Amino acid sequence: MGAISLRRVEKTYGLPPKGNKVIHGVSAEIADGEFVVIVGPSGCGKSTLLRMVAGLETITGGEIEIGGRVVNDLEPAERDIAMVFQNYALYPHMSVFDNMAYGLRIRRVPPAEIRARVDKAAAILELAPFLERKPRELSGGQRQRVAMGRAIVRQPQVFLFDEPLSNLDAKLRAQTRLEIQKLHNELHVTSLFVTHDQVEAMTLAQRMIVMNAGRMEQIGTPDEVYHRPATTFVAGFIGSPPMNLLRGRAEGTRFALGDQTLALPRAAPRTGEIVLGVRPEHLAVARAGAPAWSMRVDALEMLGAERLVYGLVGGALVTLRIDATLPPPKIGETIAIEAPNDRLHWFDVDTHQRVAAAAAVPA
Repeated sequence: MGAISLRRVEKTYGLPPKGNKVIHGVSAEIADGEFVVIVGPSGCGKSTLLRMVAGLETITGGEIEIGGRVVNDLEPAERDIAMVFQNYALYPHMSVFDNMAYGLRIRRVPPAEIRARVDKAAAILELAPFLERKPRELSGGQRQRVAMGRAIVRQPQVFLFDEPLSNLDAKLRAQTRLEIQKLHNELHVTSLFVTHDQVEAMTLAQRMIVMNAGRMEQIGTPDEVYHRPATTFVAGFIGSPPMNLLRGRAEGTRFALGDQTLALPRAAPRTGEIVLGVRPEHLAVARAGAPAWSMRVDALEMLGAERLVYGLVGGALVTLRIDATLPPPKIGETIAIEAPNDRLHWFDVDTHQRVAAAAAVPA
């Protein structure tokens, strides 16, 4: 059983009162066999949290439990985990087979079992034709698969991935993501995967932890995090382009934004200062008679199948995503746009937390 429990985990560098606290009481329950992605911007503490699970960083508060054992004071080798790093860390003078087998030999695993484990991992990762090659004879994607194979042969309770795809180009990243998904579907080993790339997080995760400044902003499935962000940070971080976040003053079905008062399809959840969020793909050119906002078009971006329209609504920058087959507006033109009533998000201006939406306005 490879379930992981994080209970109020903290990390501080240095001693009080000048200590620098970088992880602030993170708590999460990760089920046996679950694939969880820790995502966030550079410096948010995601790799530090992973390294504490691995035992490469000491924790200064809370508990980490792996497979029912509290591992706070256990060495990495005693935690029954295997880690895949951003740097492949392969021995250049060894063959692929020897790189994958090295850890087992150190543990004095019988040669027949080593051969069986390496052959099985090579088959899963489609490395069988390359077992006698040296790392210099492999592509970047193949080297990363060797690094994953080295972890697989260990047969650990938990896999830990620390930005393993960062050194690959875009095409190889996409291919390797699929290989990691296939690997998890075959092995069903509990996995923690760290990345700053939200595409990796959304495509790989069964659940994801969104980190910000050492705090866990939200944990949930990709669908939950995308469609019901818990905070303005999550709303602005997950999604490309990010959610439009508009701070204004609401009263019923009216929302004052700069010099413009916007008509809302349903009443705001409260009166007063509030942040309205709406994703670019949920905005559309307004239909006749629908509550509409005036948007002055400032710039256009052609992205193949879609087009991004940038403009100002009440003095605030807003992004609209439209189908590239539609006639594009002209720069400088003022267009009317609308948002569906079930696609609006509301956030508190002080706490930045999500505010429950109001009921629909009766027709």
